[in-house]
Amino acid sequence: MSEHPILMVRADGTVTFLPHRLNRQPVVVRGLTADELWICCGLSGALGLLAGMPLALLLSMIALVPTFIVLGIALGIFVGGGMLRRQKRGRPDTWLYRQLQWRMAPLPLLGGWTGGKSLVTRSGYWTTRRGTL
Repeated sequence: MSEHPILMVRADGTVTFLPHRLNRQPVVVRGLTADELWICCGLSGALGLLAGMPLALLLSMIALVPTFIVLGIALGIFVGGGMLRRQKRGRPDTWLYRQLQWRMAPLPLLGGWTGGKSLVTRSGYWTTRRGTL
């Protein structure tokens, strides 16, 4: 820790006397940070694309594709953002990212790409008792 008469700065660059909240990512929309908003928009836009393509081919109206993408993103932000906000309530800042990493860990390609292979995953009972032999 460097000693400065006014500021005390840690090695990671955060200031020690400031409230913890100021070192977090800011909330952008409906309780989501910018990274979470991009994830929510990307997934809901992809779902809108998948829903709009068959309908556009069936009705021969190509304008349905971008319409469904926009509707999917709007629903994703308002519905998915609310659900995600309820899930995040009372949990640490990195909970969402660790949860995604844990869920992708068993997948062959995504597990290595997200660093999920470094997580300790074990199924079974844990015990703290010492056995007598």
